[in-house]
Amino acid sequence: MKQYKIIYEDEAVIVVDKPSGMLVIPTPKMETNTLTALLNRELDLRSVEVNAYPCHRLDRETSGLIVYAKGKHFQGIIMDEFKKRQVKKLYIAFVHGKLPKNFDELKSEIYNRNKRRGEVAITKYKVTGRRKNFTIAEVEPVTGRTNQIRIQFKELGHPLVGESVYAFRKDFSLKFKRAALHAKRIEFIHPVTKKLLTFDSPMADDMNDFLKKHPV
Repeated sequence: MKQYKIIYEDEAVIVVDKPSGMLVIPTPKMETNTLTALLNRELDLRSVEVNAYPCHRLDRETSGLIVYAKGKHFQGIIMDEFKKRQVKKLYIAFVHGKLPKNFDELKSEIYNRNKRRGEVAITKYKVTGRRKNFTIAEVEPVTGRTNQIRIQFKELGHPLVGESVYAFRKDFSLKFKRAALHAKRIEFIHPVTKKLLTFDSPMADDMNDFLKKHPV
């Protein structure tokens, strides 16, 4: 049984619901069971002649929606949408503590090691629920910096529940096996039809289970 789920596919794009714990592309360790590799193996088995290329990234721990293009041409068109900020992404995040505002815009500079310079990162959030020791928020990254949601909530003093890269798990009583972040919704313009497409993903099972264990 395959772990990922294709929720939409046509001649140009594939939208995949990715489980947490799965890499999109290999790290320098050259892992073979990445989402991209598994998806292309499936396409080969179905005798689809083009390769699938990711148009953006989700880190290993993040679950939810990711868009692939069939072929480099369509990948280039969709990636250009991302550069022009025409793609809208919405995440669900659990963050430690009580966020002081019900909605806000976070703006800071994140260092890009590849470019050796800082880049502006902008993230909007809206609180959708509160529990004793954590807050549930819908998060919209306006820019697309690597790990910007995780970094900016840490900078705010409210790191993601389960965060282990930008905060120390041992500093918090709440425990979760990964950073509690789910890519809930994505909207983008189809590279062929030019129609606006919107896709939603139900929150990952482990995050749902966590909410059940921590009722209001």
